[in-house]
Amino acid sequence: MAYVSQADKKSLAPAIKAVLNKYGMKGSIRVRNHSTLCVTVKSGAIDFSEYMRGEAYIDVNEYWIDQHYSGIARNFLNELLEAMKGPNYFNNDDAMTDYFHRSHYTDIEIGAYSKPYVFTGCAIPVELRANPAKPANIVSNNINTDAIVF
Repeated sequence: MAYVSQADKKSLAPAIKAVLNKYGMKGSIRVRNHSTLCVTVKSGAIDFSEYMRGEAYIDVNEYWIDQHYSGIARNFLNELLEAMKGPNYFNNDDAMTDYFHRSHYTDIEIGAYSKPYVFTGCAIPVELRANPAKPANIVSNNINTDAIVF
């Protein structure tokens, strides 16, 4: 039977926060129904608009991350999922015999129904960035943006 306690959440939180910080994301961690560890990504430097399909939020299907996401979004979600599982995760499910036994369930949400995800990164095209894998942000307020041509 899946079970995750507040102590488990507390022990997994540093690794989860490290992944969020690595990608410039902000989110919250919670336990739902004593069986599911949930991470809600509230804002960040990754643009998920192409995956939203007109919705305000995304409930990520963790089994289809590699097929439904690409680039930095896929890398972020895979690393976040691994951090959420942690070193003591196990999954002995057998759907054929209706036997479900795992350490805990995981749930990743991008935004929420009542508060959509906020993209905070700069919209500088990937081909103009020094490192395409990292988000590009304009730091100085002294730049005349009318003179910049893309």
